[in-house]
Formats: sequence, structure tokens, C-alpha cells
Amino acid sequence: MSDLFDTGSKAPDTAPRPLADRLRPQKLADVIGQDHIIANDAPLGQMLLHGNLSSLIFWGPPGVGKTTIARLLADEVDLAFVQISAIFSGMADLRKVFEAAKLRRQNGKGTLLFVDEIHRFNKAQQDGFLPHMEDGTIILVGATTENPSFELNSAVLSRAQVMVLNRLTPADLELIIQRAEKELGKPAPIDGDARDALIEMADGDGRALLNMLEQVMGWEGRADRDTLSKRLNRRAAQYDKSGDAHFNLISALHKSVRGSDPDAALYWFARMLTGGEDPRYLARRITRMAVEDIGLAEPNAQRQCLDAWATYERLGSPEGELALAQAVVYLALAPKSNALYAGYKNAMAAAKKTGSESPPKHILNAPTTLMKDQGYGDGYQYDHDAESGFSGQNYFPESMKRGVYYLPVERGFERELKKRLDYFAKLRQKRDKRE
Repeated sequence: MSDLFDTGSKAPDTAPRPLADRLRPQKLADVIGQDHIIANDAPLGQMLLHGNLSSLIFWGPPGVGKTTIARLLADEVDLAFVQISAIFSGMADLRKVFEAAKLRRQNGKGTLLFVDEIHRFNKAQQDGFLPHMEDGTIILVGATTENPSFELNSAVLSRAQVMVLNRLTPADLELIIQRAEKELGKPAPIDGDARDALIEMADGDGRALLNMLEQVMGWEGRADRDTLSKRLNRRAAQYDKSGDAHFNLISALHKSVRGSDPDAALYWFARMLTGGEDPRYLARRITRMAVEDIGLAEPNAQRQCLDAWATYERLGSPEGELALAQAVVYLALAPKSNALYAGYKNAMAAAKKTGSESPPKHILNAPTTLMKDQGYGDGYQYDHDAESGFSGQNYFPESMKRGVYYLPVERGFERELKKRLDYFAKLRQKRDKRE
């Protein structure tokens, strides 16, 4: 069997082992931060209690225990543990795994196949798991950092339960540090503030924490926060500009603006920038927020976004990003209205429904005699000649009931627009009574 496949063999005790490997939990109860799936009354706990472990998809950020839990599940139900990575495996490798699992099954031993980064497999490769999942040759446990709804075939998802693993909290990471100190027989040579900084630098990743802690444990003397920051490289925040984190953060930014919270909006804006997001993408999105969530309640909001965008193009990064931040705060504090957005959608729906209806003849141009004879332009009232500059004529198709799509709110500039609409509605009613 190729070294590509890990069947659970362990290195001799004399071989040097990383701290993360030495502290790997030996039973499910020792796993930190995932009680919501492994506790006795949680999904995995219930599966083990009733002896009906099914195929699973573990979805969660790096370093939260996906591989460890899969390995421990295999031990709990006495299955051979086989691990592959979708990054390094192809169809030929999968066929070898399936053949070995069949032989193992004939000898009375089942197989738990753990596939790391399972979302990296294409559709054909994912389909290859299906017959072996269905006939019981393997129990598949896939791990992914990406949203399974978008990255995995529906056929695979229908045959597996998705378990969401949580990012480790500061309390979880502190517990990991305490376990490491117990394992090594000495406290970490850092003060309390540096300890907090170490937890912050791990960014919810237990494996990253232990890798950094292993370096710290070799230091002489006691380090403070500044020393820690100088000696360790901060772990890059989890952010994939085309993945789930990208969409989660832009959603958080958009909803913070919509919720009129400038501090939260600035935070998510900064999170995206530090993650490497293209400022031009952010410029496009905040301009969209101006027209979708603010609209005519504050017409200047759109202008602010366009000016900020132009300023960024002039200044570049990082100075130009301050102009975008200014626009974000302006949007968060602006009066909100989606009346225009809703009105536009309603008008689009009506246009699709009545797409062949002709405008009423009185508002059609009549550049030829034939068109005049057909009644084009007949009866049109020139609004500038009408009382109050408003004729109140019908501009909808004659066979169509007058539509009402734009309903301004009583906020910001739209309050004034509502007054105008109400005024025109009264004039229209007077005209209708006269007729």
C-alpha cells in the first residue's frame, strides 16, 4: 500500500513527535470544543450508543479536531481507519482504497475512510464513493472547510450526515495550553498578557496554537506580549476570497451597514482587507448597499460611495482604503430605505407579466399621418399647461390596472418624496371625480 494512505499505524515511541501529535486525544471525551456533536445526547454520541454509525461530512475551520474525531470514531466501532487527502489522491488511488476495503470486509473487518479536503474531489471522483457507501464497503467521513451545500454532490450529501464543527473559543484554547503544560511538566514561560496574545494569534485553531506553544516552551526566561509578537509570526486569519469565509464576511458587513452599526461595519470591512480582499470588490459592494438599503432616503449616499471609489483609484492602497472606510461609516449612519429596491422588483415582475401590452395611444408619438389617423397622440395633455403642472393622465397600458410599486418610507429624504406622492395622488383623485 502506498504511503499516501494512513491506516492508523503509529511511529515508535523513540521517534520525535510534535506536541500536537503527543496531545492528540485518545478518546472522544477528551476532544475539546465539540460537545455539541460528541456528547452522549448529541448526534455522534447517539450514533455510538445505538451502534449505527453512518457516513459523515465534518464541516469546520482548520485545527478544530476533524481528523482526530474521525480516528476515534473508527476505534469506538472497531473499524480500520484509512486516511487519504483529496489534494494528493486521484481515481487510481481511490480504486486501491476500495479494493483493500473489500478484501478487509471479506475478512470480517469494516473500513472507515477519512477523506481530508473532500471538496477538492471533482464530481466524477465524488460519485465514485457512492456504490461503496451503499453496499457497506466503507463508512465515509469527509472533512471540509468549505460549505458542503456548494462543494459536494447532492448524491453524496443525501447519503451522509453533515456535522458542523465549531471554531475553538479562547476558553477551549486555554484548556489546550493547560494540557500541554501538564504533558511537558512545566508552565509556559509567558506572562498573562502574552498568554492572551498567544490565544489571539491562534485564531481558533488548536493545531496552530500547539505549534506556536512548542516554540515558546523552548525559550529562556519569561516573555511578555511584545516579545511574543516579535518572535512568532501571527497566524494568517482564515479567509478564502472565493470561498465560504468570503461570503460570510461580506454578509456580515452588509448586514452591519443595514443595521446602522458603524463600528461593526468597520470591523468586518477591516477583517476583509486584512484577509487580502480586493478593495475594488468592496467598493462595488458598498455602492450596491447605497442603492439597495438606503436609496432615496439619502440620495447622497451613492455619490459618497462613487467618490470614495474614485479616491481609492487615485490614491491606491493603503491610503485609498480610508476613503472606502469613510463611505462605510456614512452608509451605516444614513437613513435606511429599501422602497426603491422593492419597487423596482415589483415593477420588473409586472413588466414580465404584461410584457406585450402597448402604451395608451394618447402618449404615443404620431410623426406620420397614418399614425395620427390611428389615434396616436390623440387627447394627450401637456403637463406644463395643466393646473399645478400635473395632468393626472393615465400612463399605463389601457388594459392594465394602475400599478403602485414605489412606496417611500417616513425616513430621510424619502419623507419629502412621500409628501409629493400623496399630493399627486390627491390631484389624480380630483381629476377622476371630474371625469
